[in-house]
Amino acid sequence: MNTAVSLILQRIVYSIGTLVLVSVIIFAAVEVLPGDVTARILGREAPIEAREKLRVELGLDRPAVERYFTWARGAVQGDFGMSLSARKPVDEIVFVRLRNTLILAAYAMLLYIPLSIIPALVQAFYPNRLPDRIISTLTILILSTPEFLLSTLLLFGLAVAFPIFPPLSQVSGAANPLEFLYMITLPAVSLAILLAVSGTRLLRESMIDLLDSDFIRMAELKGMSRLRVVLRHALPNALIPWLNATAINFAFMIGGVVVVERVFVFPGFGSLLVDAMQLRDVPLIEASVLIAAFIFIAVNLVADIGAVLLNPKLRT
Repeated sequence: MNTAVSLILQRIVYSIGTLVLVSVIIFAAVEVLPGDVTARILGREAPIEAREKLRVELGLDRPAVERYFTWARGAVQGDFGMSLSARKPVDEIVFVRLRNTLILAAYAMLLYIPLSIIPALVQAFYPNRLPDRIISTLTILILSTPEFLLSTLLLFGLAVAFPIFPPLSQVSGAANPLEFLYMITLPAVSLAILLAVSGTRLLRESMIDLLDSDFIRMAELKGMSRLRVVLRHALPNALIPWLNATAINFAFMIGGVVVVERVFVFPGFGSLLVDAMQLRDVPLIEASVLIAAFIFIAVNLVADIGAVLLNPKLRT
């Protein structure tokens, strides 16, 4: 079997095994959460008989192993049960928020790619010179800025001082896709800037190391221009670690951007998970964490496959 195909199949098998293990951990972690779900739903003053009746209705009287397999079977089919707090199917709640966050993440990623690659290319062309120092200073400054502060500064500058964009991302009132994108531009820009600085630093270091390597010097000795050497030889090899970092950044945007969502009042997936934890809505917590884990594993799988395809040594 071709080496690349074999590696890709191994990554897929490992990813499936990891997802199964994560599902077990999620279910077990929710099981040991403090508090009583029935008390949360009925109130602390509810009689014991009413609580026991509700436990039977929710299936909480069954063994944990049996409940896990029932939940896992439903999750594979897209059925995550009923939300305890909203009293409606979990998938109706989760997938609306997930759609919002995926659109935001895709929009931010479109901004992130040029914002991370172009400055790194400039730094690679002028290492340890003025353009490199200016960009390095800006990246360090942004890296040291907390998420909420950068988001607040963008909110004040582009929505209050200069009202170019709406201050709140109330996408539920968007009349069309263009208005939806217009409403989420500020949080997308905020996320893209926050993530691009780390991507720029990583890509810059990788490219400068590669430009000092023997095969790059050999290409330059053969008469290839600096631009061609960088774009044809250095950049594709430097993109391998950058691709893995980008996959992690994209997965982070799915469930880890609660601060940005709160600042811009964006109805996203991360905020949903926090609200579910506060309400101790077990089906909603399990579904949200499992979907976030699935996206993280899937994105990293795509990054691994991309690394295999970009690396000539792994293709042969």
